[in-house]
Amino acid sequence: MDSFSDLPLAAPLRQGIEAAGFTTPTPIQARTLPVILDGRDLVAQAPTGSGKTAAFALGLLQRLDPATVRVQALVLCPTRELADQVAKEVRRLASGIPNVKLTLLTGGIPLGPQLASLTHDPHIVVGTPGRVQELMRKGALHLGGVRTLVLDEADRMLDMGFEEAIRDIVRRLPGDRQSLLFSATWPDAIREMAKVSLREPVEVTVEGESRPAVEAFFHEVDLSMKPAALAGLLLEHRPESAVVFCNTKRDVDEVVAALQRLGFAADALHGDLEQRDRDEVLVRFANRSLTVLVASDVAARGLDVKDLACVVNYELPSDPDVYLHRIGRTARAGRTGLALSLVTPREIQRAHTLEDRYGVTLRWARATPAGSSPRDVPRAPMATLRIDAGRTDKLRPGDVLGALTGAAGLKAEAIGKIDIFPTRSYVAVHRGKADAAAAALMAGKIKGRSFRVRRI
Repeated sequence: MDSFSDLPLAAPLRQGIEAAGFTTPTPIQARTLPVILDGRDLVAQAPTGSGKTAAFALGLLQRLDPATVRVQALVLCPTRELADQVAKEVRRLASGIPNVKLTLLTGGIPLGPQLASLTHDPHIVVGTPGRVQELMRKGALHLGGVRTLVLDEADRMLDMGFEEAIRDIVRRLPGDRQSLLFSATWPDAIREMAKVSLREPVEVTVEGESRPAVEAFFHEVDLSMKPAALAGLLLEHRPESAVVFCNTKRDVDEVVAALQRLGFAADALHGDLEQRDRDEVLVRFANRSLTVLVASDVAARGLDVKDLACVVNYELPSDPDVYLHRIGRTARAGRTGLALSLVTPREIQRAHTLEDRYGVTLRWARATPAGSSPRDVPRAPMATLRIDAGRTDKLRPGDVLGALTGAAGLKAEAIGKIDIFPTRSYVAVHRGKADAAAAALMAGKIKGRSFRVRRI
């Protein structure tokens, strides 16, 4: 398949593809879409950023009957962040189909609004297994009409302990559904899940996608020097954005504290954060108010940052596939990226395992530790303002932009990304203009109303 025009897609989906700006299918789309549209079950090895979401979204939308008001497609994801991104992509591709209702059902937020949203069945549900299972048991979520099931990033759902919930959900679904399983890795547990959940699935692995175009360097350091060595590498390479991966939440917090003491614009992303805090960290990193995001693997699932300059392995993972998945985040859409790994003597064997697994010779380099008061620490170019109003207040990005360029007197080039949530909004502005912009918005009005505004 060389073009989306080669596929038997309905006209409204072609409008969605055009609106999304898609032109040539990615390799995983070219290999999987004909299978999906043919109604076959599928098991696909597909790393994050490969275009798999659009592939299964087009498939489930092609099978959708908007006139039938019941849940016809269920997409299960490992994290709230990934579920939210999948929902946005499906909505974007469904823009040409009138009256399609999609409901996002994830944990970490109050159950009440989700119960209320299910008073009338949606056409599509995107959610995390735990919350979907909970709502099914309460009798609020009815899945007897599901025609398409998608298990997205199935390996991470198993890592997070969702296997029992997934099996319970699958048992309650119609037997004649189409099932699509996507996974970045192929552990035995995934193969076993495919056996019990899918019917004679077609298996697809796209060669070449598993080895991103990344400049990778390894640095042997003593355990006690790790924080200083990390800071030294960030000062040496000066990436515009970097994700630092740690294996434990405790290390995430300790690394963030060390970097903040040295003056880096860094923050943490791990499973103990409240949903609002997670949202704000992700917004600030995406809009360039943070330059360094320190994360655990599970929390970073669903993280989608365009042009991520650098990935740092503060610790090497025990699974070589996880290493490959991490560094693949910095080489998207044909771009190159930088991956730096800190290796203590006790982790040397893990580095050798990577050599054996992928048949490459690792490139070792020296890491010069940063001092206790380093000079010229990179500063984030933007700062984020939080407005205590959102979609429920009928606030739109244009309203925020108009207030900033109007009463606040900012030039358009000083304003960055604007994110609108149900009850709050975020706007990135040039760091040097942030305090004045916040004061001007507080003193003035947005869309004729006064809202609380503060810098975060």
